[in-house]
Amino acid sequence: MASLIVKAAVKEQLEGQNVASDFYDALDEEVETILEDAARRAEENDRKTVQARDL
Repeated sequence: MASLIVKAAVKEQLEGQNVASDFYDALDEEVETILEDAARRAEENDRKTVQARDL
């Protein structure tokens, strides 16, 4: 799967902090899990549209 995060945006958000290279992979995995859970919730509610409330 392609990366779900933009490293430059993460660095910008964490301005003034150093970011370890393995942080990006871990963050990408967390985002993937969040998206999978949201899609499952939408499906469980008979929707094909993932909405904010699915987070």
